[in-house]
Amino acid sequence: MDSFSKESRKVLNKNKDYALQTLDPDDDSLLILTPFKNNAKHLFRYFELLDALDYPRDKVSLAFLISDSTDQTQKMLIEAKKLYQEQSPEDMRFKRFDIYRQDFFYDLPREKRHWYEYQRDRRIVIARARNYLWTRALENEQWVLWIDGDLEYYQPSTVRDLMAYNKDVIVPNCVIHRRNDKGEMKVIVYDRNAWQETPKSLEMIKTLKEDDFLAEGNTNHVTHRKYLDNFAENETMVPLDGVGSTFTLVKSRVHRSGVGFPTWLFQHQVETEGFAKLAKANGYGVFGLPYYHKIHAKRLATLHSADI
Repeated sequence: MDSFSKESRKVLNKNKDYALQTLDPDDDSLLILTPFKNNAKHLFRYFELLDALDYPRDKVSLAFLISDSTDQTQKMLIEAKKLYQEQSPEDMRFKRFDIYRQDFFYDLPREKRHWYEYQRDRRIVIARARNYLWTRALENEQWVLWIDGDLEYYQPSTVRDLMAYNKDVIVPNCVIHRRNDKGEMKVIVYDRNAWQETPKSLEMIKTLKEDDFLAEGNTNHVTHRKYLDNFAENETMVPLDGVGSTFTLVKSRVHRSGVGFPTWLFQHQVETEGFAKLAKANGYGVFGLPYYHKIHAKRLATLHSADI
């Protein structure tokens, strides 16, 4: 109980039956959270990247939520748990490896997942999944890392690098490499949910109706927001007002204080962007690293000249 205050120790000493159930904070411990839906084809790469992660295994806990999946995701995760936690040497095992199942019975064809008319309902379901996962899985870990299930690459040092900034919420710049029709490789910002409000965007927000929902790239409103590829090279760390979830590091105290992923409109946002807005409203700092291009999301096809 050394890390508890004197007052806390007095209370716990008087309530020993409850003290036994109170978890002391585990310094530098990390809880990695990923919600999965039909992710079987990406799981091998997911664990390949985790295996390369430069962080003590006994400090890392994993928790997954499987929802509305019809492929082999659940079976493969159960097999992965058996492999890591039972068959592997002890130094290869994670502190915890938890798998949860919660279906929301929401089905949307993949080709329609970015259509604006479906975005609000779709993102609300994702927010519900995230809230279910973190409220079930978070114990005494000090950091929470949200990772997308289909990332292609991140540096083994990424977690340590982000922790070094010691921010409440911080995201790197998630990019993709795409060839244009001339065969030239272009680096494109993938996660457009990471943005900073501008004077123009704040003026635009004043014109909205109370129930207007904003989704980047999927709305009839021009948001005038500043994305991570809009900052100068000397702006290595910038305050943000919205974040995505491709690779988002959060101090666990943010979640413990009640900041989750809104399933209702909060400042015209839901899910991850709503989370960032809610975190800031509660006094937490939200930051992005425009030139930390260490995360590469899933490959996409040819980039045409009209898209550049």
